Formats: sequence, structure tokens, C-alpha cells
Amino acid sequence: MRIFIGMTQLPFALIISRVFIGLGIIALSILQTENYALWIVTLMIIGLLTDVFDGIIARKLNVSTEKLRVWDSNVDLFFWLTVIGAIFYLNWPFVKGHFGWIVAVLLMESIGYLISYIKFKKPVATHSILAKFWTITLLGFLIDLTLNTTSSAFFFICIGLGLISRLEIILIIIKLSNWATDVPSIFSVAKINRGFPIKRNRWFNG
Repeated sequence: MRIFIGMTQLPFALIISRVFIGLGIIALSILQTENYALWIVTLMIIGLLTDVFDGIIARKLNVSTEKLRVWDSNVDLFFWLTVIGAIFYLNWPFVKGHFGWIVAVLLMESIGYLISYIKFKKPVATHSILAKFWTITLLGFLIDLTLNTTSSAFFFICIGLGLISRLEIILIIIKLSNWATDVPSIFSVAKINRGFPIKRNRWFNG
């Protein structure tokens, strides 16, 4: 019984681990110890893997609750903001040169959360498939920037998909009749509003 209880808590433990991983990346960016760039990249990859597997394990154990998904979304936001803050701190000249594009994505992200809180009094937890793919491009860009102190193709792919995925999330929130988690795309909203079951990807949505 104790083993079973421990296993059911594993998804939550993986979610919380990203808080400490994010704080570790912040510490590395400040201390700049030997091989800190490689350590930051390693921790970023580990953080992304915890994000992938917390949902997979939760669905496997049938513990993918609304509360868990909200925790996942809030911790994701904290994790990526700390990672972005740390890496931008280390590469401020690059940030200054691309400030407008970066602010545009952050502004779109903020608008989505603002609309969700105003409309539903709850945070964003859509976990759309497009947003998942954006996370992968974000990781690629941040790795590129960390290791090379600059980025071109990875950066603009990340910005483009970031703007598109944030716009989709905003439209999903606007069109939803009731707050919902795990909305694969804008095309799923009509079915959700009517109470119809929707097709979900076992790797990306609960």
C-alpha cells in the first residue's frame, strides 16, 4: 500500500521538482561556476523531461486531476520564467537587440492569463498541442543562446510559434463557455462547449 501511495504522488513530485530545477538554474547564472553553461543546459533538458513524464505517469495512474493540471501549468510558468530570466541575464546584449520580439511573446502570454482570470477566475491550463511544440522550440532557442551567446534560426522559429500558440490559447479561452483543462486546439472548443467527447493525444493531453 505504501508503494502504491508513493507512486500516485510521483507526478506531483515531478511537477514540484521543476521549481527546484529553476532555482538551481538561477543560482548557476549568478555564481557562474565552472562549466555552468553545460549544467544549465542539462537542467533545462531534465526540467522538460519532468514536464513530459508527469502527465504521462499521471494518466497511467489515473491521477490526472484538475488540481494537478493547474499545479502543472503554474509551475511550468514559474520554471520557464526563471529559466528565461537566468539565460537572458547571462546574454543581455542579445536580449537588448531583440527586445521587441521578446516582449511581444511575453505580452501575449500575459494577455492569455489576464483573460482567463477575468473570465473564469482561474489560470490558463489548456495544454494545447501547439503550445507543447512551442515549448520544444523554446528549449532549442535557449540551449542555442546559452552555448553560443547568440541565436538566429532557433530564435525566430521560437518567436513565430510562440506568437501563434499564444494567440490560439487566447482564442480558446475567449470561446470556451466554461473553464477547461487539456484543450488540444481551437478546433476542439465547439465540441467541449456542447459537452461532446473530444479526441485526445495520450502523449500530450489527459
